[in-house]
Amino acid sequence: MSALQTTPGMVVFRRYLGAIGGLLAALAVALYVYANRAGVASASTDLLTAAAFGFAHGVALAALAPLAQRPVALFGLCLLLLGVILFCGGALAQLVLALAAGLAMPLGAALAITGWLLYAWDRLKV
Repeated sequence: MSALQTTPGMVVFRRYLGAIGGLLAALAVALYVYANRAGVASASTDLLTAAAFGFAHGVALAALAPLAQRPVALFGLCLLLLGVILFCGGALAQLVLALAAGLAMPLGAALAITGWLLYAWDRLKV
C-alpha cells in the first residue's frame, strides 16, 4: 500500500465522500416523494428524473468512495458529486423556485460523465 492510501486525511476524505453519497440518496428519496405529490405533471416528470439521477449517483458514491485508493479515482468521484449537485440543483431551481437553470443541468451532466470516465480509467490502471 502506498502512503497516499493510508494517510489519515485520505481515509477521512473517502469516509466523508461515502457519507455524502448516502445523504444524497436520502435527499433523492425525499425529492421522489415530493415529485409524486407535485400538482404539475410536467414538473413531476422532471423532478422524478432528477430524483432518479440523484439516487443512483448517491448510492454509487456511497459504494465506491471507500474503494477509491488513488487521487484520479477520488477526483472522478468529486466531479461526479459536483455534477449531481448541479444537475439536480438546476432541476430544483427551475421547477420549484421558477428560476432559470441555465447551464447548470448540462454542465452537471457533463461533469458527472467526466467523473465516471475518470473513475473507470483509474480502475483500469494496475
